[in-house]
Amino acid sequence: MITVIIHIKVGSEKRNELSQTIASLNREIRMEKGCLRCDFFQSIEDENELCLIEEWATQSDLKSHMKSERFKIFRGAMNLVKEPCKMIFHTAFQMDGREEICL
Repeated sequence: MITVIIHIKVGSEKRNELSQTIASLNREIRMEKGCLRCDFFQSIEDENELCLIEEWATQSDLKSHMKSERFKIFRGAMNLVKEPCKMIFHTAFQMDGREEICL
């Protein structure tokens, strides 16, 4: 399983537009093959800090997503951000019947 955490810092004047775009993509992303999770959050400390968390069953599923039209729309929406977004990838693997995180 691959977890993708995307931290986004957006100006207050563009926050609603970006949030609406990501929220509309969320529903479609969740229906993609291999998507285990796709959640969108706003920081309670700073309303201009957003976070998207995705979990994918396989690396192949994630690669397909990153080539999808939805991901292209997401990348286009990143033109609204205040500073470059930060993407973090974590891979989880099964070991002795329990899940381990490999950083």
